Amino acid sequence: LSHAKGEVLELAVGAGANFPYYPTGVKVTATDFSEAMLEKAKKAAKYHRIDANYICSDIEEMDFPNESFDTIVSTLSFCSYDNPLMVLNKIKRWCKPDGQILLLEHGISTNFAVSAAQKALNPLLYRAYGCHHTRNILGLVRESGLQINKVESRWLNMVHLIWASPRK
Repeated sequence: LSHAKGEVLELAVGAGANFPYYPTGVKVTATDFSEAMLEKAKKAAKYHRIDANYICSDIEEMDFPNESFDTIVSTLSFCSYDNPLMVLNKIKRWCKPDGQILLLEHGISTNFAVSAAQKALNPLLYRAYGCHHTRNILGLVRESGLQINKVESRWLNMVHLIWASPRK
């Protein structure tokens, strides 16, 4: 997140765990569907001196004008959207043409044994806390038409750091 710049949209900000990692000078629009999480994020923003405003709504229902943000950030939220491709298409529109999209997401492993376990456990885990463990995150990002600039995959290829931008 040290690469974030300008007007930043953070999807599913939660309690503001990312705030310590933003550089000075960014202006964050922090979104979350939980008012309780936004209250925690406000405290974190104050502690870390982050200039932020807050929107309590589901990102799937939100809309912003096209090309509103220099940087769009999502950390571990795409597992929970009903329509992750729609959200990716939205953030592609909302990002300025020379902007960046920074994603830290988890999904299905490329390791056969691990992916088999993920598939077996996915229904239970989804019911327990609303998280799909079997999404092909890189495939979804490619399908959305975003330009993938860099990818780092970790932890049996289940966790991906993705630097992307809208197609130019």
